[in-house]
Amino acid sequence: MTLPHYILIVIWTVYYVLHSVLAATAVKAYFKEKFSLNRYYRLSYTLVVSILLAFILWYQYSFKSPLLWNIPMLKLPAVLLLILPGGLIMYISLKKYFVLLSGIRAVYEKSPVPELKINGIHRYVRHPLYTGTIMVVWGFYFLFPHLNNLIAVILLTLYVIIGIRFEEKKLIVEFGTQYLDYKKRVPALVPGRFMNISKGK
Repeated sequence: MTLPHYILIVIWTVYYVLHSVLAATAVKAYFKEKFSLNRYYRLSYTLVVSILLAFILWYQYSFKSPLLWNIPMLKLPAVLLLILPGGLIMYISLKKYFVLLSGIRAVYEKSPVPELKINGIHRYVRHPLYTGTIMVVWGFYFLFPHLNNLIAVILLTLYVIIGIRFEEKKLIVEFGTQYLDYKKRVPALVPGRFMNISKGK
């Protein structure tokens, strides 16, 4: 592994840490009070992390990375079993709550009321956007199995698994027993109770 790959690991790690820190309740409260971002914090947060993400992706593909293996027969299954269904799940999820999560809703609605989404695709997994994202990035890795892509998908997967636990603590505080009941019934990422990574937590 070359120096750029180590740098890539560092910047992806810093990005995910920053992503979580900026989403923390205490940090949000500080910035809202300090910079009067009460209505627009979420939108500002979305813009910042999007710009940082674009920079990291530019860096990731700015240097040559070795091909780890070449198995052509895996490419079609990667598209059919991971990229296409994962992309569909992402599309359904984003269509359902992109306006709320991005912070755009706060631009035209002064005090948007938080609501727990438990219908539609949320009947099968609690975090469908994460499910779809993981499927798509792993699918692209099987299409382009370079070391830089492997680094990115492993760190993303770890971040999602760890980040869900912190995110759900906030959801429990926000929605109380309603979310706890939902959590008992629906797995986090993969349909099937055996994959409920946060069951009983």
